[in-house]
Amino acid sequence: MRLFRSTRPCLALAVAIGSGCRTPAPFTSPSASQGGGNPEVNVAKAVDGMPPAWRKPAAGTNANMATPSSGHATQETTGSAILNSPPPVDDRTFAQTTSQLTAVAYNEPSTAAEQSGTTVASTAELSAEPLVEEVQARNPNLQSLAAAWRAAVARYPQAVSLDDPMFMAMMAPASFGDDVLNPGYTLQGSQKFPWFGKRAARGWRATAAANAARFDLEDARLQLEEMTLAAYFDYYLVRRQLELNAENREVVRQSRVTAQARYRTNQVTQQDMLLADVELANLERRKIELDQLNRVTQARINVLLHLEPTASLPAPPKTLEPPRTVADQASLQQMALSQRPDIAALRARVGEAQASVALACKDYYPDTEVFGRYDAMWQEKPLQPAVGVNLNVPIYRNRLAAAVREAQSSVSQRRAELEQRILDVQYDVAAAYERLEASRRMLELYDRQLLPAAEQNRNAATSNYDVSKTTYFELAAAQRQFISLREEREQTLADYHTRLAELNRAVGGIGVAPGEHAEIPAP
Repeated sequence: MRLFRSTRPCLALAVAIGSGCRTPAPFTSPSASQGGGNPEVNVAKAVDGMPPAWRKPAAGTNANMATPSSGHATQETTGSAILNSPPPVDDRTFAQTTSQLTAVAYNEPSTAAEQSGTTVASTAELSAEPLVEEVQARNPNLQSLAAAWRAAVARYPQAVSLDDPMFMAMMAPASFGDDVLNPGYTLQGSQKFPWFGKRAARGWRATAAANAARFDLEDARLQLEEMTLAAYFDYYLVRRQLELNAENREVVRQSRVTAQARYRTNQVTQQDMLLADVELANLERRKIELDQLNRVTQARINVLLHLEPTASLPAPPKTLEPPRTVADQASLQQMALSQRPDIAALRARVGEAQASVALACKDYYPDTEVFGRYDAMWQEKPLQPAVGVNLNVPIYRNRLAAAVREAQSSVSQRRAELEQRILDVQYDVAAAYERLEASRRMLELYDRQLLPAAEQNRNAATSNYDVSKTTYFELAAAQRQFISLREEREQTLADYHTRLAELNRAVGGIGVAPGEHAEIPAP
């Protein structure tokens, strides 16, 4: 009795294998084909795979977590490796990739504040950078996304691993002790091997998914940084306006004393004193509003720090840095396309979808199960040892073709999402740049013209009132104008830094000053 009664290949199997399926073409952004004017053409490699080695580590993250080792191609996958073809797979690559990805993914965030044991609440002055670091270190959403990244990294060794080998044992109990027959039993070991390239495609897909999860984490860090800085500058603004309010109330009190003295000598009417009282009451009303805003802004920062909303905070600095010149808009657009983690995440998801297409095409080919058996059921000794192969026969073409169409549709979806995100990013950069420039020009206007002129007008009105050349109503109007312009100037300064943070987020969080990106070494 033969193990295989026929050596002719199965016709259906041959047809299924011979038909096959073409893998998807490498992804090329439609906008990239529009010519050299689109900066995406020159920066595509910087955003396809894992972050470039020169990416600045996000606040609250150590260097290992922010920039994985670039020495292993499977971990630090470039754009061509993700989007064109899977990397070669062998056991040594599996071992290296698994150890490297695990070492990177399980590095816990550490900050300078954690190492030194200090917090923003224990400092004399609240600074922006330590505040951002501490908020990021305590944020549960970042912890959730970091855990999601670690989970995605852990899927790679599962995806590229072989199935567990199988062992089978069988016996015929009645044969034991029989006088005629030898004891009957069967022992079998088997190992399943997927078709060539399937494990590589699974690893390709798992790596792309891990890249996307990592970039999602980086994008959330940037959004949280922007949110924290907006709260910080609001806190600075309300505290500065409280200081201005106190100064203005003192100036109005002094003018009221002057009006009272002139009233006692019959130089003015009682109306001047009453008008001064109205101005003081209006400033007291403004103080009540600012006190309420101060409590709200402190509560906002405390909630970001996971503290009680009523917890005390250090005072902000007395002033903020003056405006600086930023890079031109064209350079910022190029920086955004090369640095934005949300664009990189979508590119990784395009690669993940393309890997799914490749894997669906590989399903047209059979998997192989090799087995060895010792079958003592056979009484003839030469027939007891045997080896063999099991193959699945992929003949249900409709199911296979539908799986390929589904995967290809996912690629089209991801490509469209990427194209839309690129357009959104270009608008975000342009809008943030124009808002920043408007704030800078307004600050220059306040410092060069409005405030000096308003201060001179107030001083002139005060001098004229002292010698009875003007009325208190005109003096109060001059004081009110100067007070309003000082508050507006502080509002504009805070808005400038808030919009600078928005622009920094829009370009990817590296920096927006001229030459900053030029000094970054190439990956």
